[in-house]
Amino acid sequence: MAQESGRSFRFDRMELVGSLGDLGTMLPLALGMIVLNQMHATNVLVTVGLFYILSGLYFGVPVAVQPMKVIAAYAIAAGMTPQQIVSSGLWMGVLVLLLGVTGLIGVIRRYTPKSAVRGIQLAVGVVLLIQGLKLMTGPDPNLAVQTIGPLSTGLLLGAVGLALTLLLLENKRLPAALVLIVLGIAVGVLLGEPLDREAFAWGFHLPRLVPYGWPGWDDLVWVVPVVVLPQLPMTIGNAIISNTDLTREYFPEKADRVTNRSMSISQGLANLASFFLGGIPMCHGAGGLAAHYRFGARTAGNNLYIGGIFLVLALVFGENIMSVLRLLPLSILGVLLTFSGLQLALMIQDLQDRKDLFVALFMLGLALVFNLAVAFVVGIVAAYVVKSARISV
Repeated sequence: MAQESGRSFRFDRMELVGSLGDLGTMLPLALGMIVLNQMHATNVLVTVGLFYILSGLYFGVPVAVQPMKVIAAYAIAAGMTPQQIVSSGLWMGVLVLLLGVTGLIGVIRRYTPKSAVRGIQLAVGVVLLIQGLKLMTGPDPNLAVQTIGPLSTGLLLGAVGLALTLLLLENKRLPAALVLIVLGIAVGVLLGEPLDREAFAWGFHLPRLVPYGWPGWDDLVWVVPVVVLPQLPMTIGNAIISNTDLTREYFPEKADRVTNRSMSISQGLANLASFFLGGIPMCHGAGGLAAHYRFGARTAGNNLYIGGIFLVLALVFGENIMSVLRLLPLSILGVLLTFSGLQLALMIQDLQDRKDLFVALFMLGLALVFNLAVAFVVGIVAAYVVKSARISV
């Protein structure tokens, strides 16, 4: 293990397996924007890979890279154009970078109660859990065989995946995530859509700069109220404050470079670069970190593994990478997502005060009814209100 100033890099089976733990969040959203919004696969995966690698090299601990969920979900549902997607990433890059450079993120963190931090972690965890269960129980377009007897293939595969994960979760010789990925690919080959051999032709593919052309003024203005403003509080609450808190919980002796300011600057610079490289808006989600940690990641070797995988796949297969990624059934991604959600939701266990628990559970309800951004903002207000001695819960 190489060490420097508390930072560490280990390259073994557990780091490799841990690096795959967050595919349940990354792949469905990234693939959705590639297929439905016509984003370039090469550009998307190269930017993700570079962000993973550079984050790991700088922070020296496992760092997650995820699509910004409000933007990604709305983009897929509403059919946003690539120009609108990169415009939203540009705005987020500028705003988050300013929060870090000016130190404003420190002020926001100072006045954010612990109960609100735990509340957003609980809410994100439950949202990931629900999404994971949906992937396991819903139809899987990647499978040619949708049923086995009276049972859904996805449901059956998800149940087997859950059982294997429970049995192997602490097994270092036969890691759960590795077994899941191998099982999923095997099922994809046997029961998936027929493979197009031409799609697996090797080559060397580089991403083009500004591949969709420069966005127009209309695109730049339109995205601000529609996706940027709803995304911003969620990024502050989950990807900066909650993620920094979680990293220091997991790696108290190695996370010397992980601060709210450095996390803001990291995400700001990444999204500015992603704008020019034609990638998707990205963040350091706390749920992603929980996923990497749950499946074995303990050093920044995790980031170099998963970042290298994304880079190699993009550079070798280019736009044909979709045929490779579709080998992995959605139900297997759902299992990974389910356990990462549970891992994050359990952070609430250190809240002992009844009022703090009330705030966290209230935020969970707000997140499920509205969204995480509303839960974060209203949750902070609620935390200060219930602190009053006159309020009894």
